[in-house]
Amino acid sequence: MGCLLVLLAVFAPRVTLVLVWLFTNLVDRAFSGFVVPLIGLIVLPYTTLFYVLAWSAVGGVSGWGWWFVASGVLLDLLHGAGGSYTLRRRF
Repeated sequence: MGCLLVLLAVFAPRVTLVLVWLFTNLVDRAFSGFVVPLIGLIVLPYTTLFYVLAWSAVGGVSGWGWWFVASGVLLDLLHGAGGSYTLRRRF
């Protein structure tokens, strides 16, 4: 089941984050409200998902957890850059 979640996260981070939010309490433990994860779901899905996973692994984000979150930021930036590059090539 864990490998399926990882594969889904690679191809559809928003769907994965919604599923984690609906079927577990990991998002509620990582964030105190629902506004920040909702904005993260819309704007930075990899970062939000990686933050939730880093928080659930240790009970807080520290050390290697911040590296994990930073890799989520990098993936979000690369995903956005790839989309704009493809759009520019189309027109």
